[in-house]
Amino acid sequence: MRRAAAACAVAVAALGLAVVPVARATAASGDGLRLADARPIPIEYFQGLTHDRAGARYFDGVTVGLYRTDRSLREVARVANAIPPAVSAAFGFNHIGDLTWDAAEGGRLILPLECFTPGAPNGGNTCGQGAFGVADPVTLGWRYLVPLDPTDIAKAMWAEASPDGAFVWTSSGPDLLGYRAADVSAANAVAGVRIRPAVRERAVPPSGITGAAFLNGRLLLAGQSTGPLQLWSVDVRTGARVLEAELPVSGESEGLDVVDDGHGVVHWIVTPFDPRGRPPTYGTGHAELLSFVPAADSRLRLTVAPARVRAGRAATLRARVTLRFGGRVHVVAGARVRAAGRTATTDARGVARLRVRRARPGVVRVRATKQRLRAGTVPVAVG
Repeated sequence: MRRAAAACAVAVAALGLAVVPVARATAASGDGLRLADARPIPIEYFQGLTHDRAGARYFDGVTVGLYRTDRSLREVARVANAIPPAVSAAFGFNHIGDLTWDAAEGGRLILPLECFTPGAPNGGNTCGQGAFGVADPVTLGWRYLVPLDPTDIAKAMWAEASPDGAFVWTSSGPDLLGYRAADVSAANAVAGVRIRPAVRERAVPPSGITGAAFLNGRLLLAGQSTGPLQLWSVDVRTGARVLEAELPVSGESEGLDVVDDGHGVVHWIVTPFDPRGRPPTYGTGHAELLSFVPAADSRLRLTVAPARVRAGRAATLRARVTLRFGGRVHVVAGARVRAAGRTATTDARGVARLRVRRARPGVVRVRATKQRLRAGTVPVAVG
């Protein structure tokens, strides 16, 4: 997803928008969220991701495809081009950004739409307008679109429904824009109404925005500008923002989702096309799904049996690694466990076995690590 365009000149007072003063408090910590896991996903899952209440996951990309998977990311449905030819012909839309799901109309996918042709004038924006398309989450079929007034926004690169279902958020230049979800309707689509935002908040972080999701009532925003990949959270009531995570990796920031899937609670797509042309950190030919947990929940839990071994004799240690987040304990696959110079990796049950031997009495320290989680350590007595 490309960076947000410059803000349009808007006569705010005359529009009746809810506006908050420009000055905003910004906190930079970068340690509110910690990387817990990284998984390869198909390169088609490129632009965005979301989920529904039943646990189904939805992806879109590379530019116009739409895909549904189960909780384990096993694909169950796909549409190669979710934008009907008639829509593309009428509006020029050829690109879907980071999508969102909301419960209206029995459940729907909201697709942020834009026109983008690399190398074309106006930064590749060939139509100068955006819209929210609506698709059926079961069939992935098209329902309708509601155009966004170009006075406010020149393209829609992401969309995120608020937790209460009242708003659909996106951005234009430095501003977050909140559209009433009720305005994204078949009636407005039929009438050709170009809807206007109900809320405008000058709170886009310096990283720009490639994707968004709500976490604990705050709008979490992914971006990277020309520097490291960053995750910011914003209080949409005040505009105050906090840097939650920063990753010095090579790749391109894309969509974002928040759901406890056992790997983490925040999920971020990073594609292998680094804006600065560097070799991608996670390899080529696929996108990568990075999963995070709150820093307060980032300590690995390690249990080891037996708790005592005899000096001078080889023994097999069984280590089990878990992580508690989202109010539940999850097993951790792929953790590295070290003890007495030996290393093993946990399996799908979170278990690793190490054959160790220490000649003299003392202590063997068993240590578990994974990504940027805090290490778990357990002493095993040798006597």
